[in-house]
Amino acid sequence: MRHLRRVAAFLAVFFALTAPAASAQELALPAPGSPRLTFDVIAIHPSKDPVPGQPCFTKSNPGGDGYQVRCMVVKNMMSLMYKIPERQITGEPEWFSHQLWDIDAKADKNYSLDDLHTMFQNMLADRFALKFHTEKRDGNIYALTIDPSGLKMKANTTPEPFQIPFQGTTAGFVGTRVPMQYLCWQLGQFLQNDQRPVINMTGLTGNYDFKLVFLPELPPDFDKANLPPGFIDRPNLPTALREQLGLKLTAQKGPVTFILIDHVDKPSEN
Repeated sequence: MRHLRRVAAFLAVFFALTAPAASAQELALPAPGSPRLTFDVIAIHPSKDPVPGQPCFTKSNPGGDGYQVRCMVVKNMMSLMYKIPERQITGEPEWFSHQLWDIDAKADKNYSLDDLHTMFQNMLADRFALKFHTEKRDGNIYALTIDPSGLKMKANTTPEPFQIPFQGTTAGFVGTRVPMQYLCWQLGQFLQNDQRPVINMTGLTGNYDFKLVFLPELPPDFDKANLPPGFIDRPNLPTALREQLGLKLTAQKGPVTFILIDHVDKPSEN
């Protein structure tokens, strides 16, 4: 029974990494002089202790009229909205990465996903008094390129569906209308042991559909005999990317962006 609980806990963490987000090392900042986009109504409350099986998420509303957050920390929200791995956000107080929050943010009409992310960034600045600066440092990265075998993902030109683009189950991950920057962020989440951000060097600018099945990185003391049936036979992530998506990861040096927190406050409840 203890082994089953360990397997369940590991898989829960693994599949939790599919919470909505995006990626890349250039922060998604609004263009200078553009109107400041904000939500019309915002409700923020500390989360109650989550019960086993309770979903925790950050996701846009269907149709694009707002965002919902359930039992998530601010560090994860910031990682999502600024498209940067949590490990590259530093200088925060203890509660920033431990206090769980519920948020309901409604806009005055439907907006694009990029506009909703900008609204969320402005909410963090207004309601959490978030201030930060960035630094670029030379470090270890993974360059994502198209494998010589050729691209195997299918382009998707349908309208924005406002749903999580990367869904995970024990059968594998299904990507629907996934932009490359989102895919890079997600791959960086999977490669936690390497501590390398994934940089898009494919030249691809569209959205893509695909299925990705691989064996995730395991904790050092994890007994592979406790994996569910079929998991042990799955390829590692680099191999799966090459064989299933036609993409290649290359370890090299490159610029890594870090966010340094200058100031942040807990918001007042409403």
